[in-house]
Amino acid sequence: MQYRLKLQELAKTNGRPFRIALVGAGQMGRGFASQSHRLGLQVAAVADIAVERINQAYNDLGLEAPVISSDVAELNAAIAAGKPVGTTDSKIVPLLDVDVVVEATGVAEIGAQVIYNTLINNKHSATLNVECDVTVGPMLRETAKENGVLYSVCNGDEPAEAKELVDFAKDLSFEIVMAGKGKNNPFEPHSNPDTVAERAAKKHMNPKMLASFTDGSKTMIEMAALANATGLGLTKRGMIGPEASRKTLQDVFCPVEDGGVLEQTGVVDYCTGDVAPGVFVVVKTDSPYVSEEMSYLSMGKGPYFALYRPFHLASVEAPLTVAKMLCDGYETLVSGKPTTEVIASTKKAHAKGEKFDGIGGYSARGVTDRVEDAKRDNLVPIGLLQGATAKRDIPIDTLVTYDDVELDENQTIFQLRQKQDQLGL
Repeated sequence: MQYRLKLQELAKTNGRPFRIALVGAGQMGRGFASQSHRLGLQVAAVADIAVERINQAYNDLGLEAPVISSDVAELNAAIAAGKPVGTTDSKIVPLLDVDVVVEATGVAEIGAQVIYNTLINNKHSATLNVECDVTVGPMLRETAKENGVLYSVCNGDEPAEAKELVDFAKDLSFEIVMAGKGKNNPFEPHSNPDTVAERAAKKHMNPKMLASFTDGSKTMIEMAALANATGLGLTKRGMIGPEASRKTLQDVFCPVEDGGVLEQTGVVDYCTGDVAPGVFVVVKTDSPYVSEEMSYLSMGKGPYFALYRPFHLASVEAPLTVAKMLCDGYETLVSGKPTTEVIASTKKAHAKGEKFDGIGGYSARGVTDRVEDAKRDNLVPIGLLQGATAKRDIPIDTLVTYDDVELDENQTIFQLRQKQDQLGL
């Protein structure tokens, strides 16, 4: 399906292009806006705490300077007149006259606020904020259903692209041995925005974002999202993360008894090596003929075969999710019944009374865990930890429990997670 052409056809039928509002005009948001514009979606509104980033996003599109305001009526009047608009107040975005709100802040709490309020205002929401999804994705999914709209994590990031490989393999009746991604940053568990600042500047990245890569949080979060969307399990707390190459994926990620690293199959994990920036699925078939055919097609000697996608295009292909929503009523990635949690391990010692910051900060890194193990050990999801206060001294490299911290109960994400747990979602 050429969604670009279909969007053009629908724009003619509707008398106008579909309008999107973008929350978060950082690296990912600007990329999303630029590509959305090229697909034929109208970037009608941009929200960011920094006006200069709003202006830059529209400048990327070759559009006039936006109307900047926090008044909903003024912004809607400008949108109706075909003028670009911007605001520093993300809370009003769900009230704007747009078709889809795209959330790209990467901050779990902001994501929860924006997405939830968008859904209850009967608008579709797409997000690049996997951090939010692994914390309250099931609650957002149910909220979307209750309001007759769609919620989805976007194409472009590894969970969505790996899920498409899983779906492809299932359609072909392969057994899913495991699914995963290549990790392309060195694992530095105690890294923070200061330790990566120089590298971040060279990459034109937010240091906090880069720190979430190097401390392992992003990989943990992405694989948890993949597990929860596919129903796959987890190899173990923190995953294995062996070294593998594109040619050896099926040899490494197979059962222990066959020379691999897996104690059980039907799981997610990641690897180091030359696999990044790709995603993959290791499969098996019970058909001797199909196995022979796969070998003939240069997929290996069997009985395990790796299906490999050598790239993920991040924000560049993310707008496809919005197109799928609007054209086909289809979600790219949505959490089902969670199998995997992302808990928190301290990156530094915390004194009693000290506040925790967010993912990619100085306080803690994300670690995958089986849901049942996290519940047994009373461990806090890292998505709830920002703004929490230590109730006692907590050493470095400690898994944070609910007994260790006082969470900020005023946060939307806390309230959604509480309701999600109460409903057993």
